[in-house]
Amino acid sequence: MSAVQGEAGPVTIQELAARLHTAHTGGALLDAASMSAPAAWDMEVAYAVQDELTALRLAQGRTVCGYKLGYTSKAMREQMGVTAPNYGPLYDDMFLPDGAASDTFVQPRVEPEVAVVLGRDLAGHDLQLHEIAAAVGSVHASLEVVDSVWDGYRFTAELNTADGSSAAGVVLGPELGVSALDCHRLSVAVGIGGEIAATASAAAASGHPLLSVRWLCAALAARGLPGLLAGQTVITGGLTAALPLARGSRISANFSTGASVSVARP
Repeated sequence: MSAVQGEAGPVTIQELAARLHTAHTGGALLDAASMSAPAAWDMEVAYAVQDELTALRLAQGRTVCGYKLGYTSKAMREQMGVTAPNYGPLYDDMFLPDGAASDTFVQPRVEPEVAVVLGRDLAGHDLQLHEIAAAVGSVHASLEVVDSVWDGYRFTAELNTADGSSAAGVVLGPELGVSALDCHRLSVAVGIGGEIAATASAAAASGHPLLSVRWLCAALAARGLPGLLAGQTVITGGLTAALPLARGSRISANFSTGASVSVARP
């Protein structure tokens, strides 16, 4: 881990995106308390920083393969002191097919989530649940690994959003064996080393995971961005508080249909 870096003086949108990119690339942590935000700092500006960060990552040859939702559950909002959802892009190299966390993660935490893979394109405001369900190709157990660039996860909602909502890794598990319309009825138990650490209902994500997708489509449309594409994955928000992923540990999520997914850190 590199030393925490403080930043003095005001920054532009482009400068903040570059600092985030450099910190992630070098495994450094930034001190949010000493960061001077761009002028007129609000969520619109935060997403503009995120867009610039995305451009830098795409220039590396990475590909956007979907989105993550943040703070769709009360547990996550209370843990992080955030009052509203946000989103960030998922890149192809964030998917961990063997459930092995990257050894480059600095301060990883894990959240159990319901993931949906789109079977066809989906976009627009005020989508109905049946419209969203019709666009879903499959529903999966999943774990998200977040790895904030902000030291100790001390950040504002704007700084977290600028950083892509801390998205770092995804383990896409097996299909849950329920329809998209019924996925909110499931429950999940999260374990560390065989001991149950937390339990939750899938309805913790916005009342229904598909409502998280609805919020995302509306947010993208409001910003004039394209909607979701067939084949993209959306992880619909952490169902429990995020759990630290210590070195040498494994975190598993077991859903009530019997589907399970796990991630391990070397």
